[in-house]
This record gives sequence, C-alpha cells and structure tokens, in this order.
Amino acid sequence: MATIEQIKALRDQTSASIADIQSSLVEANGDEKIALEILKKKGQIKASKKTDRETKAGLIETYNHMGKIGVLVEVNCETDFVARNEEFVKFVHNLVLQIASMNPESVDDLITQDYIFENRKTIQNYLEEIIAKTGENIIINRFVRMELGGKDVSKNS
Repeated sequence: MATIEQIKALRDQTSASIADIQSSLVEANGDEKIALEILKKKGQIKASKKTDRETKAGLIETYNHMGKIGVLVEVNCETDFVARNEEFVKFVHNLVLQIASMNPESVDDLITQDYIFENRKTIQNYLEEIIAKTGENIIINRFVRMELGGKDVSKNS
C-alpha cells in the first residue's frame, strides 16, 4: 500500500495522476525510485500518443546573452491555456538558454542533447515530461541562434 507521503513526493516530481502514482507504487512494491521509472515510461507512452494532435498555439521566446548571442525559438502546443501554463513557459525559456549555450545545428540535434540543467536528461526527455504534465502535444517548431560576427542561419528540423 502506498503512503500519502510517497504519493505526494511522486506527484510533486511528476504531476502524474494519483491513480497512476498508486498503481506504479503497487507495481514497484512500494519502491519510489522504481515507481518513478514506471511513471516516466508511462509518460513517454502518453506523449507518443499525442503526436498526431494539431498544435496551433504556443510561444515565441527570445534570449540575448550580453549583446553577443541572440536566440529566438518557437514552441507550439494545442491551446492558449497551456501556452500560458507556468511549466510550459519555463520549458520554452529553458530551451532558449539551452540553444544559446549548446549551439545545436537543428531541432533534431537539439532534442538529442543533454539538458544543461540535468545531466541525465535529454531535451527529448524534458519535452516528454512537459507533454505528460500538460496533456497536450508540444512541438519545438524552429529556432534561430545568432552570434555577433557569425552567420545568421535559420535552424529548422
């Protein structure tokens, strides 16, 4: 049987439903680390089921690093409600920081990179977590990264 403390801890980490957390804890025989892995796998499965849904809303975020590097990224989601969601806004902001510091060549390159704020997580893993938390399809559509004195090249997938 899952304790309230275990459920609360996993809910804070994943935003998964209480029912999903309880079933994961039961499947993991009460081991929170194993339950977390089970929830992550379920989140990935849920994320893959949403990829065919249309994304008409989203955000364009900018970042300027000391006047030397500029980044513009477009991330799409299904609704304006999610586009204003705190987790989504933070995700998009963290993407511009990732692009500024890691200089990916394309969206495909970006999603395979290790996330700069969590070494054991890729941008694809981070994207899947946000999809699972928001319940919507989310797409990193395109970005531009400019560096003073460099070439201005649009980077799409």
